Amino acid sequence: MNSLTDRLKALSSAEDFLVFFGVAYDEPVVQVNRLHILKRFYQYLHKSEGLAGLEEVELFRRYREMLAQAYQDFVQSTPAKEKVFKVFQDANGTQHVKLASLRDSLAGRRAA
Repeated sequence: MNSLTDRLKALSSAEDFLVFFGVAYDEPVVQVNRLHILKRFYQYLHKSEGLAGLEEVELFRRYREMLAQAYQDFVQSTPAKEKVFKVFQDANGTQHVKLASLRDSLAGRRAA
């Protein structure tokens, strides 16, 4: 029998993880937030203590709880509010473009 770690290595998408751990999900939520969910899951795993000594059944249960929480974070909120990725952390969820830059860009397009 493969270890839990070996079985996890074979998973590649948020849907794969959710199905593997038996976490019910709404497809449109996952389609929009799949990378955010996986990143948040990783963050929860990274912060969690005491996983190393657990037997596989308990480890599976803890992983499932963290994945379910990561998914719920994006059911109840948005990527911009959760700020999982650096782009949202640096720009506080918004981007700033100078008006002069937009004018120059528009002028260049009109000339072409």
